[in-house]
Amino acid sequence: MPAFSIDRRLRVLFCDLGYSESQRRLAPLVPQWELVACSTDDVLRHLVDVDVVVPYGAAVGAEVISAGSFGLIQQFGVGLETVDVEAATSAGVWVARVPSAQTGNAESVAEHAILLMLALSRKGAKMAESIQARLIGEPAGVALAGKTACILGLGGVGAALGLRLQAFGMRLLGVRTRPILGAPRGVAMRVFGADRLHEAIGQADYVVVCTTMDEKNRNLIDRAALGAMKRGAMLINVARGGLVDTEALENALASGQLAGAGLDVISPEPVDPAHPIFKHNVVITPHVAGVTDISYAGIAKAVAANLKRYADGDEPLGAVNAPQMPRRRSSPVSR
Repeated sequence: MPAFSIDRRLRVLFCDLGYSESQRRLAPLVPQWELVACSTDDVLRHLVDVDVVVPYGAAVGAEVISAGSFGLIQQFGVGLETVDVEAATSAGVWVARVPSAQTGNAESVAEHAILLMLALSRKGAKMAESIQARLIGEPAGVALAGKTACILGLGGVGAALGLRLQAFGMRLLGVRTRPILGAPRGVAMRVFGADRLHEAIGQADYVVVCTTMDEKNRNLIDRAALGAMKRGAMLINVARGGLVDTEALENALASGQLAGAGLDVISPEPVDPAHPIFKHNVVITPHVAGVTDISYAGIAKAVAANLKRYADGDEPLGAVNAPQMPRRRSSPVSR
């Protein structure tokens, strides 16, 4: 693939006005690139002279791809469920992600899952009430030790979480699409195939969603799955909001089928502060599980390397497609 030959700074469009730390971390690593941002619903108006798009949760479909002249869609992380990879490939646009296991992201998300588990189990909201009422010794919490956790998805995040929950003395179950791969290294766990999801989650006190999302597993945790869970169990989601049917979850909480839910992600995002789900025992955080010092440093380094590769005309690392005729904005020269 030919390299760029241009007399301007290359431009990256970040399709979200949040996640400002990502740009702060990336900027000193790519001084030759201009980093700009727009809101998720205003991408089309900001595509002029853009070479690379960072989608976050913005929809990058055929309309956006055809309206722009960028040649790379580079996620600042793993999830690509809002990107039309097929349309990108047809247009000659590379699509790449940064695997969580290589950056510190997996460890950060795993820690956040445990934060949510502990916040629910130790009844963090009621602790504040006790302080206001000047009560001590209230509320009584639930220990993780001796309980069963079922981890859905045993990639980088699921593996990191398994190692940490094992140290809490929990019994571990796992669900993955290829059960022949077995448990993550160093983790004592019984592994189920995706076709045995309900059987696995029915044995768990905590179900933790860590799997990547695509159209095949949207609403993976639906009314039937919630009904298959042990009554009084808790659900944790640190993956993608679309993996859990929000209305079904709210009903399960209202009926007492679930004792609580810890959600770093929810569909849709951002969540309305007046959403009725807040009436129940939930802990919701604003999609920050992977937003830590080590995670952002690691991801920024990987993204910077891919921007250099793209500018040099090389295939990006972590690519999920292979366009036959890669698109370039400017006139190429031989390397």
